[in-house]
Amino acid sequence: MHRINDYRDIIGDERVSQLYQKAKSLYGKHILHLNSTYQGGGVAEMLMALVPLFNDIGIEAGWRILHGNPDFFVVTKKIHNALQGENITLTEAEKTLYIQTNEAFATYTHLDHDCVIIHDPQPMPLINFFHKRQPWVWRCHIDLSNPNRNTWEFLEQFVLRYDEAIVSNEKYATQMPIHHNIIFPAIDPMSSKNNDMSDAVVTKELNKYEIPRDKPIVCQISRFDKWKDPIGVIEVFKMIKKKVDCRLVLCGSMASDDPEGLEIYDTVRKNAKALIDSGDVILTTSESNTLVNALQRASAVIIQKSLREGFGLTVSEALWKGTPVLASNVGGIPLQIQDGVNGYLLDPTDFKGYADKAIELLENPKRAKEMGERGIEHVRQHFLITRVLSNYLDLLNNIFYPHSLNFS
Repeated sequence: MHRINDYRDIIGDERVSQLYQKAKSLYGKHILHLNSTYQGGGVAEMLMALVPLFNDIGIEAGWRILHGNPDFFVVTKKIHNALQGENITLTEAEKTLYIQTNEAFATYTHLDHDCVIIHDPQPMPLINFFHKRQPWVWRCHIDLSNPNRNTWEFLEQFVLRYDEAIVSNEKYATQMPIHHNIIFPAIDPMSSKNNDMSDAVVTKELNKYEIPRDKPIVCQISRFDKWKDPIGVIEVFKMIKKKVDCRLVLCGSMASDDPEGLEIYDTVRKNAKALIDSGDVILTTSESNTLVNALQRASAVIIQKSLREGFGLTVSEALWKGTPVLASNVGGIPLQIQDGVNGYLLDPTDFKGYADKAIELLENPKRAKEMGERGIEHVRQHFLITRVLSNYLDLLNNIFYPHSLNFS
C-alpha cells in the first residue's frame, strides 16, 4: 500500500499539494466503491491503488465485491459483450438471474456511506434494493459507443436511478440518459507491475517463467478475450516472423468474472500449436504483476490488437516502461498513443499494417527507443493514478458542494 507522499518524485510537489487542498472539504465523508472482482483486469487494479489513496488523504473509502455464482457471471459476460456491440439477446430467465443475484446480495450488505460508486454492469441493479439516502454514481469502464439496443434498453431502467455516470471517453456518453463525467483510467506507477526494475531482475523474472531473451520479443498482454483478438495477433506474428527472427509472448490473466477466458485460451493454443511447439510463441496465464512488468520492459514491441476496447491500460503500462506500442485505433487507445510519436495507431483489420510497423521498429531499435522515451512523459502527464484521484475529488466536491467541475 502506498501513500500520497510516495508519488512526490513522480508527479511533483505542486500536484501533491493540489490533492490535499481538494480533499479538505471532503473530510469525514465515507465513500464506497463496489465491483465484481478483486483481481484480473484494470478495474480491480485501479481500485487496489485508489482506495488506499482516498484513505491516506483523509477520506474514508471502502471497497466491496458483489457475490455471484458462475451462472450469474455467464450472464454478465453476455451483457458486457452486448454493450460492446455484439448481437446478443438476454432471455427472461437470464434477466431474472441478473436482478435476483443483486437483490440477494443487498439483503446482507449494508450501505450507509455518503456516496456509493458502482463499477460496471454486474452490480448495477443494486440501486433498486436500497432505500436511497445518498448519491449513487455508476462508473462504466466499457465502450458504450454502439451498444446492443435491446440490452441497453433493459439496463437503462437501472441507470436512470443514478445521480451521476462516469465513462472513459466522450464517445461513450451518447447513450447516457443522466449527467455524465469523463475520467480516463490510469496506472499506478508504484505498483509491482509498474515500478522500476533493473535489467538483471527482468532477466531473472523471465527465466523463472522460461521465457528466453535470445531474440527480440513481441508481446501482447491482455485477458484471453475475443475482443483482444489473440488469434489475429498470431496471424500478424506469422507475417513478422518471415522478415525478423523474433518470439511472440501472449500473457493474459483469467479474471474471476470472465467465464470465457479458458475457452479463448484453448482456442489460441490449438491455433498456434506448431509455433508453440517450436518455441516461437509462448502463452502464459500467470497472475504475476512482476512478470508483466518484466515482459513490458524486455519487449522490443508491444501489440494491443483490440477489436473493441473500453480503454486498454496495458498501453499506458508499456509506454511507462519506455516501450513503443502498436495498437488498434479503437476505444480509449487513441487517447494514449500519439500516432508516430510514442507508437502507432492501426485499423484492427490491417494485419499487414501491424506487421510492417512491427518490422520497422524491430529493424530500427534507435527509433523504437526514441518513441518509448516520449511515451514515458506522455503517461506521466496524463495517465497516472494520482490524476484519477484528483478527478474523483473534483466529482465528489461537485456532488456534495455543487460548483463547476475542474478536472486536472
